[in-house]
Amino acid sequence: QVQLVESGGGLVHGGDSLRLSCEVSGRTSSPYSMGWFRQAPGKERTFVATITWSSTYYADSVKGRFTISRDNAKNTVYLQMDSLSPEDTAVYYCAVELHGSSRYYDASHYDYWGQGTQVTVSP
Repeated sequence: QVQLVESGGGLVHGGDSLRLSCEVSGRTSSPYSMGWFRQAPGKERTFVATITWSSTYYADSVKGRFTISRDNAKNTVYLQMDSLSPEDTAVYYCAVELHGSSRYYDASHYDYWGQGTQVTVSP
């Protein structure tokens, strides 16, 4: 009953910015956290950032460059990505967690996922 749709991915040059959006629809039971993960070519899916009702958390690799936010009225989570580099190239996935958890960095703990949006950063 829950669907996540990402948008905003694309091809950019190093140093550019991009904003990803993820609209959540359906019964969510007031998601505790909404987050982003990414999977680079040949690598496993890793945590990027998440936002709860009161806090935000970032992977060390993106802290200071990426900003996560949520619009509860629109049930949408955003990921503003600045100072992009080729190392950020990956498929970015949106995910929601319906209950509180300290394992916000663990992909297996999230309840629903989007299909992903490709972000490619050229040198």
